[in-house]
Amino acid sequence: MSDIGAETWIMHGTLLGWWWNRKILPWDSDVDVQVSEPTMHFLASYYNMTVHHYKLPHIPQGREYMLEINPSYVKRTQADEFNVIDARWIDTETGLFIDITTVRKNEARISNGTEGALIVKDKHHYLEKDLFPLRESMYEDMPVKVPFAYTQVLAEEYGNRALTTPTYEG
Repeated sequence: MSDIGAETWIMHGTLLGWWWNRKILPWDSDVDVQVSEPTMHFLASYYNMTVHHYKLPHIPQGREYMLEINPSYVKRTQADEFNVIDARWIDTETGLFIDITTVRKNEARISNGTEGALIVKDKHHYLEKDLFPLRESMYEDMPVKVPFAYTQVLAEEYGNRALTTPTYEG
């Protein structure tokens, strides 16, 4: 998405796969990325329902991906637990997708004195200092960005054992 001026970073199971071997986990079925709220507004305003050709190292002809923005991306509440994905990049050939969620300022925590508090509709919460500045890395032989304090972010979401136990206990 950097080609269109949208900064993204990998999160959730994708970040955990990155932690272990810079690849998707065998039991994961999608890729998860996050964007800031201003970036999501930009994508919705200029790129919703657009198709982009993306060249991949293992697919010489590349693939077409459609960016679909959920109309409910503007709803900042966590009330609708079944509507937490704000957008998706959808592979138009296979239907596989990349989930995109929006990181927003957590006004309630900020008003209570938590500096840099952020939240996502899926109820994950972060501090700006844990996400930014983003770090550059590789995932599946492609350039990606990861949160600054990725170990802390992963441990909070999955527990410390997820970072040290090499077997899936799902």
